Amino acid sequence: MPETRLNQLLTSAGSTPLDIKVSEQFTAYFSLLQKWNAKTNLTAIRDEEGILSRHFLESILCARALPDDLHTLLDYGSGAGFPGIPIALMQVNLLVTLAESQNKKASFLREAVRTLGLTTKVHSGRAEDLKERFDCITLRAVDKMEKAVPAAINLLSANGWLAVLTTREEAPAIQTLVSQSARIDWKPIQPLPPASNRVLLLGQTK
Repeated sequence: MPETRLNQLLTSAGSTPLDIKVSEQFTAYFSLLQKWNAKTNLTAIRDEEGILSRHFLESILCARALPDDLHTLLDYGSGAGFPGIPIALMQVNLLVTLAESQNKKASFLREAVRTLGLTTKVHSGRAEDLKERFDCITLRAVDKMEKAVPAAINLLSANGWLAVLTTREEAPAIQTLVSQSARIDWKPIQPLPPASNRVLLLGQTK
């Protein structure tokens, strides 16, 4: 069962397993993702182990690394909902907005939000067109990162947090790119999961 394997992966990563209710929600999300992937290209990774380890585990570890005092979060270029939907499942009091400009993916996000009973908003359009400001913005597998990062920083509240899920190899270039648009205090780079080349860059603007 996906929830059993997901909890095994979390334990192996040194993180606590999910409770029963949240595990069931992740199973429902997994099933919906598989169903939609059969008819439209939501993610390149389609096998169970890949989805659980690459998408779910990474997103959950990101959610657990975020500051506790956030009120609003924007998942910039949400795609199939990573990491935005897992964050919404993990932090029920956080108001999450999923921004996705591709109509098919935005339709999937709306269906996922409905199926999972979330209060998450879906913005079917370009994230940079949003008028709100957010306490935290996440970016993962975003096209044209050199344009996305400055646009995302413009949508941050004062002293807002930027969370970029990337590879260890790409991390220095992204940090340099961010520094061209904002002064930011970076937390130590966190592997997602340990011993992986996937990392979380988490920093607060000054």
